[in-house]
Amino acid sequence: MDALAIASLEALATAARAALTDLGETTLTYQALARALGLKPPHTIHRVIQALELTMREDAAIGRPFIAARVISRTRGGLPAPGFFDLATRLGRHDGSESGAAARAFHEAQLRALSEIPPA
Repeated sequence: MDALAIASLEALATAARAALTDLGETTLTYQALARALGLKPPHTIHRVIQALELTMREDAAIGRPFIAARVISRTRGGLPAPGFFDLATRLGRHDGSESGAAARAFHEAQLRALSEIPPA
């Protein structure tokens, strides 16, 4: 990834974090976040996912709950996409399951922890 792409991704991650922080305890879909960020095709969801992955790495580095947990797939019954759980596992914060009770419990725990962070 070149320097311009990295800077663009960092700016998008910052914007995504701000949008998700402003949500409070609400969740939204990847597509809704793409629209909220004003992204235009092509590859809008891919860019959202890259930005969310960057926020997850940042959150893991400082022991914060994953703000990306507020973004859910419209087809997974209120859960984020499998990549969320995969990265959480690679970052040492999850057991690896992408669906089922363990994934749901992890996601709910992240949302609870986010709701306990005092507003800035």
